[in-house]
Amino acid sequence: MSTDDALAGAREALARGGWQAALERLDELGDDGGAAALELRAQAAYGAGDLEAAVHAWEDLHALLLQQGDPDGAGRAAAMIAMYLMMDTGLMAPVRGWLRRAERLLLGRTESAAHALIPMVRAYERIMCGDMEAAGEQAALAIELGTRLGVEPAVVIGRVATARVAICTGRLAEGLELLDEVGALLMSGAVDPLTTGMMYCELICAAQGLARFDLAREWTEVMERWRHGVAFGGINGRCRVHRAELLRISGPCDAAEAEALGACEELRPWMRREFGWPLVELGNIRLRKGDLAGAEEAFVAAHEHAWSPHPGFALLRLAQGDAAGGVELIVDAIAHPFDIPSKERPPFGDLRLAPLLEAQAEIAAAAGDAAMAREAATGLQAIADRYRSRALQAAAWLAAARASLAEGDATAAIEEAGAAVIAWTDVGAPFETAAARVVLGQAQRLAGHPEQARMEWQAAAAGFAAYGAAGWADRARALAQGAPAAPADARPPSPSTATFRCDGDTRTVCFGGRTALLHDLKGFRYLERMLAEPGRELHVLDLVAVEQGTLAVSRSTAHEGAEGAAGAALPVLDDEAREAYRRRLAEVDEDIEEATRMHDVGRVALAERDRAYLIAELTRAVGLGGRGRTTGGTAERARTSVARSIRYAIKRLAEHHATLAAHLQQSVRTGTYCSYSPDPLAPVTWEV
Repeated sequence: MSTDDALAGAREALARGGWQAALERLDELGDDGGAAALELRAQAAYGAGDLEAAVHAWEDLHALLLQQGDPDGAGRAAAMIAMYLMMDTGLMAPVRGWLRRAERLLLGRTESAAHALIPMVRAYERIMCGDMEAAGEQAALAIELGTRLGVEPAVVIGRVATARVAICTGRLAEGLELLDEVGALLMSGAVDPLTTGMMYCELICAAQGLARFDLAREWTEVMERWRHGVAFGGINGRCRVHRAELLRISGPCDAAEAEALGACEELRPWMRREFGWPLVELGNIRLRKGDLAGAEEAFVAAHEHAWSPHPGFALLRLAQGDAAGGVELIVDAIAHPFDIPSKERPPFGDLRLAPLLEAQAEIAAAAGDAAMAREAATGLQAIADRYRSRALQAAAWLAAARASLAEGDATAAIEEAGAAVIAWTDVGAPFETAAARVVLGQAQRLAGHPEQARMEWQAAAAGFAAYGAAGWADRARALAQGAPAAPADARPPSPSTATFRCDGDTRTVCFGGRTALLHDLKGFRYLERMLAEPGRELHVLDLVAVEQGTLAVSRSTAHEGAEGAAGAALPVLDDEAREAYRRRLAEVDEDIEEATRMHDVGRVALAERDRAYLIAELTRAVGLGGRGRTTGGTAERARTSVARSIRYAIKRLAEHHATLAAHLQQSVRTGTYCSYSPDPLAPVTWEV
């Protein structure tokens, strides 16, 4: 096959999205394809999900064109490397380094498409680093050059960057109008798929940052219809995170978790630092579900990726009963806001602080710090006034209600919480609506209206349950039932006995004087294992191994056996990725050296953070003797499977023995470690 035929075949495969087929055609050429083959390889590798191979191909193309004496082509390749790094790594120092190379190569030369690419990328680099003035200037230049030189992506991306700058600097109407114009252009199909996917994502991010969930939902639906058969690279995964975010608002919670887990799997090969974004979303969803162990696991993983886990992590501490710890975390998060470059959340200013202030009001009120709760509520109201979002206003009203309640002002709390209930209902946010009803009920009780309080708590319990937040529903239900706390000197009752025994495929359950017979289920076998040792935390891999009858109960052997059954573990970073990280590290060092010479302290600080992140990733990926560390997805798959099986088993149990099902819902905790922890004041001795 001739070189021309192979290149034509690769182009045809790319046009129909056949990334692997294109790579196979290019492999047939070996090193004979030249510059054309390298550019096609970069595009095909990106579509096939191999970011490092795509960047490496662009780097090879840059070096080849330099060798051939083509500064225009080499400058364009350098700008493309900067764009790819900007899209997926979150490492701005290497982006700046490649942009400077492109500028040096193109300086004084006749204008070409590459000249428009530089301000296009630099506009977003400046947005992600919080320099809105420079971002606006670069966006305007990208639009001007892109229009004159016929570079459509530069025009479109420049317009979206202009809109993001307008929104972040308080020019809300102008920014939203620009986004609507770009959205209409994207829907026309006149823009290439990569730019279209990136900019759809930007439209959704802008709406999410404003808490304009209605607008975000509309654009997510448009992107969902568009992406099938068109989107490639990391765009599908980013779209799944956005769907998870919106499902976290609207419910059901299980669907939100499924989308977040799917997004984590899809984005694992793509994102570096920004991988914390889907992890935090997963943690937020699990927190709402009441899976506190799973939430902590996700938040800690996000923190390890240099991504702020707040306000979710601070709220987790509150849910775990550690209000003081939650206060400490949220105060620190507000004092030192997240400033890692990202396209996925507001880069600076009020919008970045809004969710932190909302959480601070809740945590401070729970801790009894009325002054802090009021300060947070006042700050949140100022943001809602500036950006005029229905959801931001609902959050501000609820924060104010919490503060009024902490101050003992029942009248104000009733008015504010009532307004929050109505507003959150209008937004279509059942979890937030139920949370507002809990506060409204507390305010009604403080005002001496027990029946009104009970009605609000009952409605809250129903709302939480419908959304899928079983733990929160139980809390609201307990408030409605008004169960008094046991006196400090009360003696615990004598242990009761119960049965959870399996004979063949029939399960006999006896609890609270009532007996039922059920067909055995996998989830029942997991429960039986936990009931046998109340209070003990069992790893999900132990539960799976024992349920399958493959291993005796042993933490280490169960873990090893299940991993072995699932296949060999994967390296944390493969050889190609580790080498790419080392190249990025050299580029960061160059950026630090140049910024130091220019006495640019701010740029040095940003680059130092990139350097620390890369070193941490390389250290995490290398074990003793320089050997690569490995990891696998088995534990996460087992965690999800076990939790699902247990939920289903308890649901079936409720059809035959509602009392026992309710007891297990309150006493069983799922996550990476599962346990049965009944109320110590009402112990149960199980026959299993």
